[in-house]
Amino acid sequence: MSIILKEMIKPEFEKRYRKLLGEEYEILLSFMAKKPIPSIRVNPMKVDPNWMVEKLERLGWRLQQISWYGNGYRVIEGPERLGNTEWHQLGFYYVQEAASMIPPIVLSPKSGEKILDLAASPGSKTTQISEMMKYEGVIVANDVNPSRVDTLIANIQRMGSLNVIITMMDGRLVSSRLGHDIFDKVLLDAPCSSLGEIRRSWGALARWSPKSVSKISRLQVSLAKAAYRTLKPGGLMVYSTCTLEPKENEWVVYNLMKAGAIIEDIHIKGLKWRSGIERWLSWEFGGEIRKTMRIYPQDNDTLGFYVALIRKPM
Repeated sequence: MSIILKEMIKPEFEKRYRKLLGEEYEILLSFMAKKPIPSIRVNPMKVDPNWMVEKLERLGWRLQQISWYGNGYRVIEGPERLGNTEWHQLGFYYVQEAASMIPPIVLSPKSGEKILDLAASPGSKTTQISEMMKYEGVIVANDVNPSRVDTLIANIQRMGSLNVIITMMDGRLVSSRLGHDIFDKVLLDAPCSSLGEIRRSWGALARWSPKSVSKISRLQVSLAKAAYRTLKPGGLMVYSTCTLEPKENEWVVYNLMKAGAIIEDIHIKGLKWRSGIERWLSWEFGGEIRKTMRIYPQDNDTLGFYVALIRKPM
């Protein structure tokens, strides 16, 4: 493992994650020190995926299909940066990390549905949902920051996602602005401490502290409750983060459970994952939280993610 990475680890972080992972703590660190394998998501609404893969392979790319998403491919090697090709500029594919494709798969969007993506920028999951819907139905894609909304707009236009409406507001106000009980499905890929992305950038490790985790957890709970209120009775919501922190994951979902939310089982073929943890520090989340999904970097050689599938009772 990199000496620089090891020197960045704070004593409280090591204590916390040794408790969480036990003997796997050192394995987690070894994966954090390695750059992730880049991947792309081919856009079937603009190009035939088989043609795109064959074209890239003829040009010198070596691709490996992602087992949990048929239009996703790991890029083992290639002649240039993924974002430099004309195919990228035309929206034939989106550069997206393999684990990032999982929340839309769990949401399982259908043509004709009305869907909210509450913290949508840069648009990777928004455009994936749009493609899975075959551009039929409506997605309201929201973000709070003007520069992030600009990025969202650019990616939605590039990918040709015709059924997306973009809004800009504080997500905590979404139910008062848009109303209650109106969406068939909701995705909240929440802002987080990004510990699952340390393989991409060590900055998240440098910024980490228990105080910052508690602060962002309060925001996540507020966003999750607001998102849940917009969901129709019987509707489904996915809560996801790219962090491993229980207070940003199980704790947030537990707060929705206390408000009556039902946790649903998740089934994804070809993906290795761990159950959510039932207890952390002084908190007891209960057995239902085990239905939520923890994805560690060492499980599938990806970034780290947490995903929960939540149903609003009728």
